[in-house]
Amino acid sequence: MNAQDPYAAYTAYAATRSACPVQAVPAGSEKRPTYLVTGYAQAREALTHPRLSKDTGVFFADGRSPRRLHPAVARTMLASDPPEHTRLRKLVTKAFTTGAVSQLRPFITRVADELLDQWPVGGPLDFVARLAEPLPVLVICRLLGVPQADQPALRSWSAQLFAAGEPEVIDTASHAVAGYMTDLIAAKRREPGTSLLDRLIEARDGEDRLSEEELVSLAVLLLVAGHETTTHALGNALLALLQHPAALDRLREDPDAIPAALDELLRFDAPVSTATFRFTTEAVTLGGTEIPAGVPVLVGLGAANRDPARFPAPDRLDLDRDVAAHLAFGHGIHRCAGAPLAMVELEIALRAVLTRFPGIRLAVPPGRLEWRRTRLVRGLAALPVLTHPR
Repeated sequence: MNAQDPYAAYTAYAATRSACPVQAVPAGSEKRPTYLVTGYAQAREALTHPRLSKDTGVFFADGRSPRRLHPAVARTMLASDPPEHTRLRKLVTKAFTTGAVSQLRPFITRVADELLDQWPVGGPLDFVARLAEPLPVLVICRLLGVPQADQPALRSWSAQLFAAGEPEVIDTASHAVAGYMTDLIAAKRREPGTSLLDRLIEARDGEDRLSEEELVSLAVLLLVAGHETTTHALGNALLALLQHPAALDRLREDPDAIPAALDELLRFDAPVSTATFRFTTEAVTLGGTEIPAGVPVLVGLGAANRDPARFPAPDRLDLDRDVAAHLAFGHGIHRCAGAPLAMVELEIALRAVLTRFPGIRLAVPPGRLEWRRTRLVRGLAALPVLTHPR
């Protein structure tokens, strides 16, 4: 994706989808083809297909991968199939129910307000650095019981895990964050607390018998997935509003309409552009395309959310459209477990910004914005804005 053209990827996906919603794409040095899914119906089917596995341990069992990712990062809950996935997810989802998340609202609101208190009136400032990044980090670290002094290092390692085209950086970061979580778990065993991580430790030491690797892996997954995507969702959502004045005015005048607008904002510019790794366990037919056994299948969530067959005029931000079935959070048993928390963070953050700084606007032309270079997530490297109370 062109780092200077925010919608170049969507244009390319549209061309690919119009030719065929499921097709083989170049796979670099890999001898086997990789298949890319860009159509909505086909993506939804792929996300629940029984012959599309996420078990990377099986796929790379023959040593095909030259990577040295830490096992706790390479083998997360996202890289597993039932029944292992079912058991692990059951332990995590209790922390992200609507009721559990509602208990975090006062804390999220307070953190958002404290961050906005530090904004200079008139700006300029970087929305990503001053709100979109620190807010989700502070929330997930509180949830996991991570000491505040350790949070800067974790933010750095997390960012490095998404460093596209830099496998050595990613691998090194994976060992750093896994090593930290191993030490934190040991510290919490010595002095137990009440965080989600403490509850997972109890499950490890109790009947559920999480293995040590599973415990560290869940902690790493919750930390990284719990803030990285929300950071990009916030940046993408605010940019979309700043580029669509009518929608911005509507939410500025009626902040109570923000929760209902979030799904369309997520559909319009999904923070996860491509779903995590899948491969065929047997030959399958998807969207009329024959896919052989044993090959990777990439599901383009962002592309599917812009499929005109499902969302008419998909390149238009329309806060009134029926968008309940968007795929920004995925679909099926691997749908994002933290979606309820992300939605609350988005709502609180956008409400606070539009209420306190209703005159907010871009500080640079859209063409000068830089985007993260990564296949998995889609987000801004920075979002310079000017802050005005009116």
